[in-house]
Amino acid sequence: MTDSRSAPEEPAPEPSEDAAPKGSDRRTFLKAGLAAAGAGLGAEALASPKKEGVRDDLFMPEEHWRDRMEAPDDGKRYGWIVDTRRCFGCHACEVACKAENDVPLGNFIRQTIYHDTQRKSGQQARVMIPMACQHCEDAPCIKACPCGALHKGEGGSVQVNYDKCSGHATCKEACPYGAIYIDPVANQAVKCHNCTHRLEHDMEPACVSTCPSESLTFGDLNDPDSKVSKLKAELEAEGALERIREDKGTEPRTWYATGEEHPTSSWESKVPGEGQSYHPDAYSVYEWGQDTPPHERIEHPAEERRTES
Repeated sequence: MTDSRSAPEEPAPEPSEDAAPKGSDRRTFLKAGLAAAGAGLGAEALASPKKEGVRDDLFMPEEHWRDRMEAPDDGKRYGWIVDTRRCFGCHACEVACKAENDVPLGNFIRQTIYHDTQRKSGQQARVMIPMACQHCEDAPCIKACPCGALHKGEGGSVQVNYDKCSGHATCKEACPYGAIYIDPVANQAVKCHNCTHRLEHDMEPACVSTCPSESLTFGDLNDPDSKVSKLKAELEAEGALERIREDKGTEPRTWYATGEEHPTSSWESKVPGEGQSYHPDAYSVYEWGQDTPPHERIEHPAEERRTES
């Protein structure tokens, strides 16, 4: 089966230096029906600045992404604390995210991964891990984006400018956390953007305000009085905070509060990697086992129809 998102042969025009228009989030794009701009580059044109641990063969030359990697000078630095000890797998965060961002069936901006592990006592323990974009300081998706759509927005949130995204999918191929999918209808990259349309109205991301167990904490890490900063300091003092796949060198802004009996190393293999996305099979009981790796993501029916045509 051929990939309908393969790179065009002709090189893309130079990206605009203008900042992403305010409010150009996915909801705005879908309501307004804006046409995407930009085209992909052939693999032979992609540069490879070396960084240990990440797939860098897709990276563009630094001058193509340097400005987009810089966050606005707003004094904010958004980050997340995910408490895996509190999550009981209700999926409310996923449902809220889908409703808030018009996510089609079979695709996910965020997903709760289940993992069964054995306690030291010999009893079985089930760990639930809410996953989404890690909003990396050194984001590979931005470096790989050939059309200039991926960029740092408010508070350093990694966002997609839908006036530019061409659905080239190199961002998905480069993401070490499987946090990006290609919309089967719009043919554009979709990921968590920290619900910036809600932040503009002093509201929390939809998943945070919906979580009944308060497993998700979001806020400004530059504000020492923010809830996320205080919780981060408290958990760091306890030695209870970890980040996943730090060997990738991306400096993710998501930390996980874990217990001694279920460290990140026990379940991070369940998290999709480069070229993958969250997928419905993750909910299968056959995926919960300690030694069961995740399956490849199943194509959405709309994707299958598109590739056949």
